[in-house]
Amino acid sequence: MTPYPLTWLYVPGDRPAVVTKALAAGADVVVIDLEDAVAPDRKEYARAATAELLAEPGPGVPVHVRVNALDSPWAADDLRTIAPLPGVSGLRLPKVTSAEEVVAVAERTDGVPLFALLETALGIERAFSIAAAHPALHGIALGEADLRADLGVRDDAGLDWSRSRVIVAARAADLAPPPQSVHPDIRDLEGLAASCAHGRALGFLGRAAIHPRQLPVIESAFLPTDHELEQAETIVKAAMREEGAQALPDGRFIDAAVVAAAQRTLASARRT
Repeated sequence: MTPYPLTWLYVPGDRPAVVTKALAAGADVVVIDLEDAVAPDRKEYARAATAELLAEPGPGVPVHVRVNALDSPWAADDLRTIAPLPGVSGLRLPKVTSAEEVVAVAERTDGVPLFALLETALGIERAFSIAAAHPALHGIALGEADLRADLGVRDDAGLDWSRSRVIVAARAADLAPPPQSVHPDIRDLEGLAASCAHGRALGFLGRAAIHPRQLPVIESAFLPTDHELEQAETIVKAAMREEGAQALPDGRFIDAAVVAAAQRTLASARRT
């Protein structure tokens, strides 16, 4: 396995049969959604169905649950019901705008790994303080649909500054690299691949998906190529022969930072 998940498959919590199928779809993480994918009159049913499914230890793949927004009328019951379940590997918190929100949830959820979704301008502005809020926070990510609406952004490039802000905040807080937000057109696999390539260049690692057909495209986009692996192996072997900064036979200069990056590349290819 890679050090970090590459594919995060979202599935509506009020469709337990679909959740069961998602668990066998090959994603690194399945995210049961109690928020955007569930209508208000189905919230209680989705919570109860999820609680029944996760009442036993993990079903073979890590399962996260995206609870409802913390200021919503459903969030308190979501946290109280879902956090203690043996089958829960993490809680995803939507629309986080402050470190205090993360701390408040962490104090109520007894060490369950938390992941904050930044979906507003305010959340982006406070990205580092949120990322460093509490040891229970294991990651941050963007919710691009809501952020796009909040910023009034029409062109996809208008989100790149926010994307970079979140990537830098995660690194500065020593968190895992964030995964990209979902690509909403499940038929546009070429567009998905191109978007993943752009996201990888920015520093994202992996991506959320809303359909199993997106999973192979995402995985392929974020795994290192044969050429990248060959380069990384050359760098690591050279570093084992000598200490300190040095030049490879082809003239490329390497130092400790370059070696560390090469080691991460090799580690990211070790999937079972």
